[in-house]
Amino acid sequence: METCDVLIVGGGPAGSTCAWALRRAGLDVVVLDAQSFPRDKVCAGWITPAVIQALELDIGAYSQGREFQPITGFRTGIIGGAEVATRYDATVSYGIRRCQFDEYLLRRSGARLVLGEPLQSMERNGAHWIVNGHLKTPMLVGAGGHFCPVARRLGAKLGSGEPIVAAKEIEFLLTPEQAELCRARGDTPELFFCEDLKGYGWCFRKDNYLNIGLGREDSHRLSDHLAAFRDFLVARGKVPDDVPRAFHGHAYLLYGRGGRPLLEDGVLLVGDAVGLAYPQSGEGIRPAVESALLAARVIAKTQGDYRRPQLEPYRAALTEHFGPQRQATGALLPDSWRSLLGKKLLANSWFTRHVVLDRWFLHRQVPTLAPLR
Repeated sequence: METCDVLIVGGGPAGSTCAWALRRAGLDVVVLDAQSFPRDKVCAGWITPAVIQALELDIGAYSQGREFQPITGFRTGIIGGAEVATRYDATVSYGIRRCQFDEYLLRRSGARLVLGEPLQSMERNGAHWIVNGHLKTPMLVGAGGHFCPVARRLGAKLGSGEPIVAAKEIEFLLTPEQAELCRARGDTPELFFCEDLKGYGWCFRKDNYLNIGLGREDSHRLSDHLAAFRDFLVARGKVPDDVPRAFHGHAYLLYGRGGRPLLEDGVLLVGDAVGLAYPQSGEGIRPAVESALLAARVIAKTQGDYRRPQLEPYRAALTEHFGPQRQATGALLPDSWRSLLGKKLLANSWFTRHVVLDRWFLHRQVPTLAPLR
């Protein structure tokens, strides 16, 4: 029987960050993941300076042999409508490829890794969890994303009645001919909202990799919206007309809309497992990293007493950092009014810069969370 102080299920940014922080606090940590790394991950793939700060990421070391695209502007609008170009005087984000980023963080964490093994069983035995019959730990962290099996064990109804955001995307290496024809710029991601404002599409180039996708608050006619967005990009001459059509799907919960259980004796959830993506943009990497750091602080302070009362400060820390959870109450305006208002606002350069980009996508108003010391 292999033992550890903390077992983390899921090796993405939430799991690897929690492992990294706990290892710095002197705990023995094992990360279990069903996949081997590097692995593909459906995601637009960019990180803000706040993520780099929180992770203490060495940009020089990371960018050696990996895509790391500085972002200094955006093109935005409504699909099929006018476009607004916004430029910044400094780098405001960086494009990454998740297959590279996730593996780097996981290997850097210093945790022992059990990869290529899914969570098949977890049983409570006194003050310990027995996982897959051979891993014993007093503290379990669920970091397995939207379909995290630990979240299911806590009572989450995965895929059943949850108000998900559904998305489809593709990331592929451009051929030399495609690269010559592609007008999408790496330093300027393109973000275009659906006319009903219930989702948006993105087009993002990272060196010679191109990432295209679209996400919506519901999955109704998602493929139709995506096809319309792809045709829009081709018609505007932004991407070649032979862009692949084999898009990959995923789902996630927005903060305040999932209502998943968060913790119990000897177990808690972080990142997409609990549903922390920013409501306006759907970004999940920064909330995943920050929730992992908050969880690690609480776990380290318990000094091995992982009963529920000692873990409850994690709930308060999430609320303090991300704000109180507010359940969606439905649109305040008819769809036709929302569409008309959205077109006017998204055509306004001041609103685009200060609200859509600075607040919704870059979250420049949110203080950076310091790493665990």
